[in-house]
Amino acid sequence: MTRILALVLLAFLPLSALAAETETPVPQALIQPAGDTALDSFLWLNRPIVVFADTASDPRFIDQIAMLEAEADRLRERDVVVLTDIDPGTRSPARQKLRPRGFQIVLIDKDGGVMLRRPFPQSVREITRSIDKTPLRQREIEERRGQ
Repeated sequence: MTRILALVLLAFLPLSALAAETETPVPQALIQPAGDTALDSFLWLNRPIVVFADTASDPRFIDQIAMLEAEADRLRERDVVVLTDIDPGTRSPARQKLRPRGFQIVLIDKDGGVMLRRPFPQSVREITRSIDKTPLRQREIEERRGQ
């Protein structure tokens, strides 16, 4: 009886592995509200860009989001996630940690260090150049070439 049970289990084992391989991960939205998200939750996984503004109608905020959306593929290639915080009245974890004044864009590397902090919109080209200069990104590029 135990031999039959073992054979049945062995027959289903490859099927469960096949099912696990065919599951595709749900892509994460590039731009999302910061809300109560702790920046530490992105450590070693993503490079968060936090865009702060006092209101969603701030022209700098609108321009920045438009620039980021226009070249979303270049940002995704570098594991970037954009967090928006447009309510200075709420003390979100991002606001408490980064302490912005008015409009500000902050780029954080995968190790949690602030790479770029500017009080005006940044082009995706400037952002990706800042990312590509880091040793961590250089190592990622080398690993991808080796595959």
